[in-house]
Amino acid sequence: MRLRNVSFLTVLLFGLCGLVSLSWYTAFSSSRGDVVDIYQREFLALRERLHSAEQENLRRSKELNLVLEEIKRAIAEKQALRDINRTWSSLSEETRLKLWNVSSSKNVLQLPSIFHHLPHLLNREDSLLPAVHVGQGRTGVSIVMGVPSVKREVHSYLTDTLSSLMSELSAAEKEDCVIVVLIAEADQQYASSVADNLKRLFPAEIQSGLLEVVSPSVHFYPDFSRLRESFGDPKERVRWRTKQNLDYCFLMMYAQSKGTYYVQLEDDIVARPNYFTTMKNFALQQPLEEWMILEFSQLGFIGKMFKSLDLSLIVEFMLMFYKDKPIDWLLDHIMWVKVCNPEKDAKHCDRQKANLRIRFKPSLFQHVGTHSSLAGKIQKLKDKDFGKQTLHKGHANPLAEVTTSLKTYQHFTLEKAYLGEDFFWAFTPVAGDFIRIRFFTPVRIERYFFRSGNIEHPGDKLFNTSVEVLPFDNIQAEKEALTEGREKTPKYHRTEDGFIRIGTFQHGIAEGEVDPTFGPLEAMRLSVMTDSPVWVILSEIFIKKAD
Repeated sequence: MRLRNVSFLTVLLFGLCGLVSLSWYTAFSSSRGDVVDIYQREFLALRERLHSAEQENLRRSKELNLVLEEIKRAIAEKQALRDINRTWSSLSEETRLKLWNVSSSKNVLQLPSIFHHLPHLLNREDSLLPAVHVGQGRTGVSIVMGVPSVKREVHSYLTDTLSSLMSELSAAEKEDCVIVVLIAEADQQYASSVADNLKRLFPAEIQSGLLEVVSPSVHFYPDFSRLRESFGDPKERVRWRTKQNLDYCFLMMYAQSKGTYYVQLEDDIVARPNYFTTMKNFALQQPLEEWMILEFSQLGFIGKMFKSLDLSLIVEFMLMFYKDKPIDWLLDHIMWVKVCNPEKDAKHCDRQKANLRIRFKPSLFQHVGTHSSLAGKIQKLKDKDFGKQTLHKGHANPLAEVTTSLKTYQHFTLEKAYLGEDFFWAFTPVAGDFIRIRFFTPVRIERYFFRSGNIEHPGDKLFNTSVEVLPFDNIQAEKEALTEGREKTPKYHRTEDGFIRIGTFQHGIAEGEVDPTFGPLEAMRLSVMTDSPVWVILSEIFIKKAD
């Protein structure tokens, strides 16, 4: 009985152990299955990410290949372009023009361009770019004035012309115009030297945008050796007038987009006072818009105004016949084509052209040069409609004694100039020369104005000349006006003989206000600092007393 109980307990014990082992195994198997599932999911996710990365890598690889292909194609095109340019340059002008005409699509109509008339321009990409360009690129003005200038063998009138044009402009007028100087020379060294000189003489005008200086590329001009003689002119004159036509074309093309009107001038002229407003008002007052040329001078191509919108037509016509005739003939031909009836007589044609070409009187510009831009040619052309101009301007100045170290020419004395009866004209000044005005009684001066040169002799100006004053009470002037600031630095330069320097001549004119702290003045003086290359004219002296 006891043995049976023991066996039963043993069986029971083994059963319990088996049950526990089965439970543990079941639990273990279940846990192991969950871990496997987790690893499987992570593996699948990793494989998906690797696949996506592989696809992205393929996409970027294709993009890089495309970029490389573009680079290779660009390099090949550039090399091909170089080869084409070398080949193109080796062709004759006639062959290049033929290729130009047939190279475009046959379904597109081709209009003539500047390259048809000047096919040599195709040789260089920069042939139509200015080689020299000085200025601010001002646009949107009422009037653009073009001044072509070339190298003259004897004397250049350019700076005198610019001084005359700009000195007659008011502050408001200077904001409403542009003066474009074309240095029409293939010699780039000469063109750059002229531009540098104008920058030195007219820095404020260039900085403000009033004055611009350009010069065409050396590749702009064709080979003039192939020109044929015509109208009995020798080859040199044919070359001169042909180049002149191209100069006008370049200047007009450059100026076209800058303003409403374009006025053609020359580099050896002087202008009337108030010329700018006179031209502008005359253009605006025309009852019809049919006019083509407004003439403000009867000479050559001076003072001719065009609407900027018409410049394209004029330039194209000039380019068609630039080798055949001078500019004034070409302009007449344009008007003949526009309005003249071949079945009518010459008088009828003249009447029709008069509607296109309207003359203003009196002339606003006078030709002053005697040495033409054509080598060896002397031309003493004068516009009779310009009239005889006043060569001096008088003012009621304070009573004074005037003296000078300059040698007076004929009867043009300093006394007459100070009294407003005539201008003062003297031989070439040297450093140390002076003009002195000593007042009979000390007087307070508000402002001063001195003008050198006149309309007939615009180059006879004072250069590097100072304006000086001598206060009656030198001690008080020293205290009040000669120093400024905490450190009492010099405000004015005092000369050894007690004069105080208050101004200088710029472009032949000296003007300014007198510091009231100077008090009454005993004298004023113009002192020449360096030797001058020309004679001198003092055409206006104005000394305004303080109220």
